[in-house]
Amino acid sequence: MNMHRTLERSTKNKTKQKAKARRDASLLDSIESLDALRALDVDALPAVADALRDDVIDIVSETGGHLGAGLGVVELTLALHYVFETPRDKLVWDVSHQCYPHKVLTGRRAAMRQVRKQGGPAGFTNRAESDFDPFGAAHSSTAISAALGFAKARDLKDGHNNVIAIVGDGAMSGGMAYEGLNNAGAFNTRLIVILNDNNMSIAPPAGSLQYFLTALRDKMPNAETRTAALNASRLGLPAFAGSPTLFDDLGFTYAGPFDGHDMKELVTVLDRAKAGPPQPLLIHVVTEKGNGYAPAMASGCKYHGVSKFDRETGVQSKGKANAPSYTSVFASALIDAAERDEKVVAVTAAMPSGTGLDKFGAAFPDRCFDAGIAEQHAVTFCGGLACEGYKPFAAIYSTFLQRGFDQIVHDIGIQRLPVRFMMDRAGMVGADGVTHQGSYDISYLGCLPGFTLMAPADEAELALMVETARTIDDGPCAVRYPRGEALGIQIPERLEALPIGRGRVLREGTDAAILSYGTRLADALTAADALAERGIEVTVADARFAKPIDDRLVRDLVSNHALTLTLEEGSIGGFAAQFMDSLARQKLSVDTRGLAFLHLPDRFIEHADQKVQVAQAGLDAQSIAETIKARLQE
Repeated sequence: MNMHRTLERSTKNKTKQKAKARRDASLLDSIESLDALRALDVDALPAVADALRDDVIDIVSETGGHLGAGLGVVELTLALHYVFETPRDKLVWDVSHQCYPHKVLTGRRAAMRQVRKQGGPAGFTNRAESDFDPFGAAHSSTAISAALGFAKARDLKDGHNNVIAIVGDGAMSGGMAYEGLNNAGAFNTRLIVILNDNNMSIAPPAGSLQYFLTALRDKMPNAETRTAALNASRLGLPAFAGSPTLFDDLGFTYAGPFDGHDMKELVTVLDRAKAGPPQPLLIHVVTEKGNGYAPAMASGCKYHGVSKFDRETGVQSKGKANAPSYTSVFASALIDAAERDEKVVAVTAAMPSGTGLDKFGAAFPDRCFDAGIAEQHAVTFCGGLACEGYKPFAAIYSTFLQRGFDQIVHDIGIQRLPVRFMMDRAGMVGADGVTHQGSYDISYLGCLPGFTLMAPADEAELALMVETARTIDDGPCAVRYPRGEALGIQIPERLEALPIGRGRVLREGTDAAILSYGTRLADALTAADALAERGIEVTVADARFAKPIDDRLVRDLVSNHALTLTLEEGSIGGFAAQFMDSLARQKLSVDTRGLAFLHLPDRFIEHADQKVQVAQAGLDAQSIAETIKARLQE
């Protein structure tokens, strides 16, 4: 309760000071460098924190992006740069969606008005962007391992700089964080880990670690007692846990919990840590996600990720959707399947709202499981459910499923367990950029024996594929679908399973053929219309399945057209490879001049609008039409 009273007082103080921060917007202008920040008296830092928080709110209100996490670490970010000699001292942010205040302070304040936009700064730390970003990150639980690498490299070079990893309590639900702690404790080198404990990630915490951290938070004394303990502990930092913690047992010295919104306390704590002995140290800091901005604090997800909003009211400016999102279509189809089949269960890895499983969980709370930020565990957990006759749907973003690849191979694939992988955010994802693009799943799943791979062309197909996945009981399967709004196609009232490994032809032509896998089909049809105006008649087919691919359809297309083009929003080695394998297996003699492949280019595509990214990749309707026209002319 002491912790809650402390944070409540801190929040009230922030509200009172908000008007002053706006009047004194020039305060940040006067801090032209970190040397200027470090020249300030510590008593001046709370006003700087208010101005920095106000600036971040103003930036994100114009651009959208990650807000709550950054607001929660404003004081911590200031204290870190104030005490440590960055960039010589290394700050490694876990996930790094909380790095907006850090970027504002490190020479990117003006550029942040274009954050996550084409040509602007990334929404995460980026080594190519600044020396103050020593390690790029956007997936969770990596900071301790990376920071330990920096620390050991320093030791090998006889260096003396500090290395600090800033890790959220949500990231501590990922197994890699414990691998890093375990290794760091054994190495016994100088490393500072700051546990930023806000009892929140994208969603409320999952797993039993929350109870352990809650117990530590509850032992946090009031400000007066903490100050007295700091004053008395000249040679070290106090721990209020009362007995050795998990972190002590792993070889770290544990200190805290401390108030992450008390500037003077943070500066004192970090000063002590900087001067401390050369050994692993974990500092437990309690913060509040969204701190200092009432709409964020009142929101269930603490304004984790937002669109543009009115900063006075917090109301987000979401455009009117013409069609439901693919995520919501999946959720509705899965609920429908669960109503008809009591064996259907769902698993997510700390992304219930992002995957639509919050809706499924509301309908079937006993059949929905959040594994935390632990994709490896989530995959094998699904394997256990499948062994007992249940039908697990693992709803995990394509980019995050990569982290469970070994488990997919060893625990699911080899045993041919019927786990159904539902991969949201397949393909380009817009402002989240290269770290979140679902570019590789066709390739990394297509190489595994016994997998059934599907990709819908529209929302009706997605609903049908959910039902198809439900009926597959002889091995694993996966469905990939994109981020964003669907096409407005009517979904059948009665969902029936699709015939496995069979595609469909939507348009007949005589000159060229397009075999599309996934939602690029709409652009393929648009391209065919444009080519028809030029006298070029194009067959357009929807593969539906990458594996098993429709061999008969492949044979018919290459046999009856001068040019056959495959189309996919995936990397090299994906659907096109399955197409070529089909040709080889069927011993079809094909002139390679009559083949063309459109997939993502062999490079990373930076953050921009999704449509812009698709065009940059050469997968939009205009690029499709131009490719076919040029190849036929050849």
